[in-house]
Amino acid sequence: MSVATKGNAVKVHYTGRLTDGTVFDSSSNREPLGFVLGDGNMIKGFDAAVYGMAIGEMKSVTIPSLEAYGEKREDMMIDIPMDQVPADIKPEIGMELSLQNQAGQPVPVKVVHVDEEKIVLDANHPLAGEDLIFDITLVEIG
Repeated sequence: MSVATKGNAVKVHYTGRLTDGTVFDSSSNREPLGFVLGDGNMIKGFDAAVYGMAIGEMKSVTIPSLEAYGEKREDMMIDIPMDQVPADIKPEIGMELSLQNQAGQPVPVKVVHVDEEKIVLDANHPLAGEDLIFDITLVEIG
C-alpha cells in the first residue's frame, strides 16, 4: 500500500474547526483539495499531517497556531488617522476593507478600533493566533 510522501500530488477532503467547534472551512460540498506535499503552499501542520497517510485513511489533527497561521502580530495592527480615511468610508468595528501593499497587491484588513482621532486596522490572517483542528481524508495520491 502506497503512502503520501514529499513531492506527491495529493487530494484530500477536509473539515477545519476552531477549538470551540466552529467550522471555518470544509471541502465536503466541493472537489477535494489538491496540492503537492512539501512544496510550501499549505500551512506547515496540515502538510505534515498528510505525510504517511494511505488512500482512504482518515485522521483528525490539532495544529497549533505556530504551525498554522502564526500568532497575532502587533506589527500587523495599523493606525490610520481619521483625517486620512476616505470620506466615503464610514468605519465600523468588524468592517472588512482592503489596502494595497508596496507591490500593489490587495491586503485584507479588519477594523478593530474606531475613535474620533483614528481607526485601527488588523492585517493579521483571520485565523492567526488560533489552534486549528482538521479532519482529513486522503482521496488520491498522484
